[in-house]
Amino acid sequence: MLSERSSTKDLSDAGVDTAILSVGATEQCGPNLPLNLDTLLAGYYARAWGEVLGAYVLPILPFNTSEEHASFRGTVSLSPPTVMAVLEEVVAGLREQGFRKQVLTVGHGGSLWRGAFLKHVNRRFGDIVVVDAHRGAEPAWEEALREAGLAGRNEVHGGALSRALAMFLPPGSVSEGAHGTQVPESLAEHADYVGWDRLAPDGSWGRYDPEEDGGLANAEAGRALLETFVFRQGQRLKEHLAGACRLKGIA
Repeated sequence: MLSERSSTKDLSDAGVDTAILSVGATEQCGPNLPLNLDTLLAGYYARAWGEVLGAYVLPILPFNTSEEHASFRGTVSLSPPTVMAVLEEVVAGLREQGFRKQVLTVGHGGSLWRGAFLKHVNRRFGDIVVVDAHRGAEPAWEEALREAGLAGRNEVHGGALSRALAMFLPPGSVSEGAHGTQVPESLAEHADYVGWDRLAPDGSWGRYDPEEDGGLANAEAGRALLETFVFRQGQRLKEHLAGACRLKGIA
């Protein structure tokens, strides 16, 4: 795997034609978890799948579309057109340098611009392929949740599952204490219309209570979740990229 720590000579000598673009987020994850959790996740995915694909892994873009969190202090949100415009410039520049296979990975579940972006750049650039690393990832994620003992929690953001990930990824960044709200379905269907301060007052859509959790939302669970997921999805990603290349006639 090559990265920004490699030299331009390293990249030229390796003859690599695959690049990984990763997008995180700087957004609230409730009162006890760090603002950079989604960026840490994006980096973890990018490095893992960069190894699988023998790719050049680019630095992580730490900002995303985080409008739903914008009322919480510290959150930075870009508009969807801005995110897509920046990424399109990156894709175009890499294309000019011969990176004909490009893979997009994200750490923020609210990256709803992905589908439109991928359709657009693949239409614009017929001689490269840009794929979504998370396409068809639901089975791998569900398996990983079971492996980690975190299945069936019905969480969206900032609950016990997020705590386990944060315990594993940036040790020392998690504060102790109960937090979060189990948002009822009657409110969840309106989530795109209001900020999350109206749904989950402390920002955590999902409940964590140490007295009820039984110690399951820990660093070991976070490790098992991520390792299982990136392994299973990495296998699928390799096949998915190869299939996309065949369809577009890219060697």
